[in-house]
Amino acid sequence: MKVLQTKIPDVIVLEPAVFGDDRGFFLESYNQRVLSDLGIGRTFVQDNHSRSCRGVLRGLHYQLKQPQGKLIRVVAGSIWDVAVDIRRSSPTFGQWTGQELTAENKRILWIPEGFAHGFVVLSESADVLYKASDFYAPAHERSLLWNDPALNIAWPSDIDPILSAKDKAGLLLRDAPVCD
Repeated sequence: MKVLQTKIPDVIVLEPAVFGDDRGFFLESYNQRVLSDLGIGRTFVQDNHSRSCRGVLRGLHYQLKQPQGKLIRVVAGSIWDVAVDIRRSSPTFGQWTGQELTAENKRILWIPEGFAHGFVVLSESADVLYKASDFYAPAHERSLLWNDPALNIAWPSDIDPILSAKDKAGLLLRDAPVCD
């Protein structure tokens, strides 16, 4: 796998080797040994799959206890994926990085524990798969407000976001409990 750096060093983009011919393609989307060699030595305990239509914005989610590292990829469609550093002791606290993930570019995004995560669907629909390093814990889940002015996230301007009630009620970073 090829590693691409983002503006936050702990968040990385992985480009798997793709072997294709006129029949289709093959790629290795997960290899514990390879990821461990890249510094992602996690045991993943849960796989998730979401399908959303154009404009759906999910996030910015995180868990205070049982924080989740996420290995994210898109198998149909395209998304703009965002990670916000909520580790108060981090030099990049409050900063974000974004990445377009598509079925065509086959990129995989690693977001470690201590980050809020969200995405918006750019295509007519998108299927997003992700592995999580800890179990979903609804009692500990929190949401940052997707358009917090202090974060100044560059969401695509041609999308009118469709939000859940939970995501509409997200907190500003200044008011949110975060990781130490």
